[in-house]
Amino acid sequence: MIYKTEHLCLSALLISFVVIGFTSCSNTTDDTDISENGIATDTTGDSTIIANVEASFFYTEDGSVSITTVPCTLSDGTETDCYQIVTTSLPGDHEMGPWCPDNISDSAEAGGIWLESGEVYDVDGSFVANLAEFYNDDNWMMYDENGDIYITDTEDDCINAANPNVGAEYENFCVECLPSYITNLNQTWTIPITPVIQDTPVLFNSGGQGPQTTQAPSTRGIALNGIEFSAPAPVDNILGAYTLAPFDDAGGHINVHQGYHYHAATGFGTKVVQDDGHAALIGYALDGFGIYELEDSEGFEATDLDELRGHEDDTRGYHYHVDAAGNNNFINGLKGAYVN
Repeated sequence: MIYKTEHLCLSALLISFVVIGFTSCSNTTDDTDISENGIATDTTGDSTIIANVEASFFYTEDGSVSITTVPCTLSDGTETDCYQIVTTSLPGDHEMGPWCPDNISDSAEAGGIWLESGEVYDVDGSFVANLAEFYNDDNWMMYDENGDIYITDTEDDCINAANPNVGAEYENFCVECLPSYITNLNQTWTIPITPVIQDTPVLFNSGGQGPQTTQAPSTRGIALNGIEFSAPAPVDNILGAYTLAPFDDAGGHINVHQGYHYHAATGFGTKVVQDDGHAALIGYALDGFGIYELEDSEGFEATDLDELRGHEDDTRGYHYHVDAAGNNNFINGLKGAYVN
């Protein structure tokens, strides 16, 4: 299991909200009132609290993330304003790697992690040495007679070994793609500033229960450092080729087309600690609803999450909680409309 220090890079005392309710105040513009505590209240009659995306919560200090406001059209046809978030695909608030240990004698500090059956495993030398036993398959042999682990060491090898139709020459390789391979890669995300709830949520193809759809985007959301919360890693394809593509301790690894991206939330990166002990905010889903950590400040998980991994409270309105890191998953779908 991982025993790494969490990076608490950001805290905030107040989140800006748009609250839809029955209250009316003296200062009114287009059915919107401002209460004494600064909360914006819509007087149209719906009691749902809607929290705006807060641009100031993103980590922008080093220039790895820039945010502008643009007009946009959502999946339900709503024309509104969105934040366009451009990122270098490299986190500015924590180190990346390592991923593959060099030798089967190496400790956990030399490698990353692997997610399997709900558990998080250190990819240390012992883990690699015991892959045949771990997966009950004698074809696993990822090291030579000296205990040195076979690791991809060029960008071409990284690309070829990450191909779904990986060739036999890469069997029993630890796939390690480096930050130097993506120094010129930018990613752009567009999310509504004010979420728009839909009557029927959209479930991701690889998450959630019940009927699923092919209409949802594959990306789950954006961390506050601009890094993608990605769809589950294709573990079956990776293991089927007798390769291993570890994640670093932050739950991320690199694809030369996708950049650095997360497959698990392990406590690294920028977060906004909540004054009431609620789980910290770590990012936003593509529909603009907040994504929070799994556990609150006392280590408890929410017990009333819906099929999307979301619920509502009187402070944050509707929002999501990430899945356990070992499940190779963040959230199961989107409650709100998103940019196509």
